[in-house]
Amino acid sequence: MTTGPFTVTVPEGYRVGAWEVRRPLASGAFGSVYAARRAGDATGDLPAEAALKFLPTGTRTPRQLRHLQDLIEREIDVLRRLRRPRLIRMYETLTVDDGARPELDGATVLVLERAQTSLDRLLAAGEPLDGGPALLAQIAEGLAQLHRAGWVHGDLKPANVLVMADGSARLADFNLAAELEGTHAYAPLFASPDFAAPELLWADVTERGQQVRPSADVWSFGVLAHLVLSGGYPFPGSSPAARRDAAVRYAQGDDDLRLAPALTEPWRRLITDCLAPGHVARSRHDAESVLRRAEAAAGAERSPRLPRLRPPRWRRRFGVAAATAAVVGGGAVAWSALAADEPASADPARYGADVLSTEAGVPVEFRRLIVDAAGACDEPSVTPALIAAMLKTESDFDAELADPANDEYGIARWSGHVLYYWVTDAERPDGGEPQPPFPPETSIPALGRYLCFVAPRVSADLPGGHQVNLALAHRSSDERVNEWAGSPPEQLRPYADSVAHYLELYTPDAG
Repeated sequence: MTTGPFTVTVPEGYRVGAWEVRRPLASGAFGSVYAARRAGDATGDLPAEAALKFLPTGTRTPRQLRHLQDLIEREIDVLRRLRRPRLIRMYETLTVDDGARPELDGATVLVLERAQTSLDRLLAAGEPLDGGPALLAQIAEGLAQLHRAGWVHGDLKPANVLVMADGSARLADFNLAAELEGTHAYAPLFASPDFAAPELLWADVTERGQQVRPSADVWSFGVLAHLVLSGGYPFPGSSPAARRDAAVRYAQGDDDLRLAPALTEPWRRLITDCLAPGHVARSRHDAESVLRRAEAAAGAERSPRLPRLRPPRWRRRFGVAAATAAVVGGGAVAWSALAADEPASADPARYGADVLSTEAGVPVEFRRLIVDAAGACDEPSVTPALIAAMLKTESDFDAELADPANDEYGIARWSGHVLYYWVTDAERPDGGEPQPPFPPETSIPALGRYLCFVAPRVSADLPGGHQVNLALAHRSSDERVNEWAGSPPEQLRPYADSVAHYLELYTPDAG
């Protein structure tokens, strides 16, 4: 969004739900965003301040309304289903009911986490951005979280990157986002010329929209990274249309890629790979690998002027900056954690101390992997303590475990045909099944992804505790756990008891 004329005009002091509108923040083609504060008589667990995104669903032609409703539903679907540390949060949705104001009557209002500014505003001066490498690593993290959950953003650009008061980044504006169906997703025919992958110009279009792939987001990240680090676009031209034509000439092999000379070599290589002219070449560099390389490049360039990269963070739903852990029935743990803001040089034995006990015997060499793996989603039951308890029960933290009789290997006892579904594209050799041995760097993040996937599919109301039942799903399946209704087969009871025991042991004392 930009700060041009406002699509939806809302007067200061206007009340909608529990919110009182304050000043305008930004506007785009489909809606406008206003700062808001919670009214004094509001109840419930809502923040004191938020951003209200007004979408005028009641004031367009029928054809416009159909398109707009599709965009609104896409954004709401993403924000309701995905809660990730690098995606902007949505607290609630409202509908304006005000017949006295026909221009507002029927408008949909998204109540969102309040940001400090946006990346496009920070770049408005046209100069390289101080702290840009660290910010890009966080943007890559958000993109990886989105792709990991099976979604394509579809419109990654500076206006859709929000910067919070603490300097951290959030991805926003998901009205062009699309959920993957195999290798493709279907998105509306909208694109920002400077950031759209060239193949989108000749992509297949069906009645459901335009076919897009995750590699289109990777292209957008490459353009954005070049802009952040150099202050200019990677393709020449004085207008978006001219730069779009230059990008097409490059994609068709009629021109070379000429990146800014000021880029350091790690960023030059990463941006070059992100801007591979064809989808096939670009898809070798998925969002997970982009994230790892961006973090490495940002860390190598760390200086007093740049913000330090921090470990993944988990916040309470409305931003409470404290970690809480409480052991409840059957060994299940209800928590919302904020990993300690430790610099990368902090004692590895203390990494994630607020969310994983430092005195219970979890091997130091696996702490970062375990804590980071739990940050793959915001599912309250997916905690570092649960992952550690499962690894202890599965293998006693034995990274070299090999059990050919059961076709299980490594610290999490994966079978290759199962692990296949929980690793990144880059970890599948030639697209095939991973082959043992499975190192902890592969096995532990994959376990986090699996738990994030299965958590909403296992009933939280079953006896025995939700977390223990998630561990049982790893040993069987979510369908079977739900069928057992809290009474697993006798042969799995020792496993469940062990996970429950270590879960309590590895959870830090909340007192």
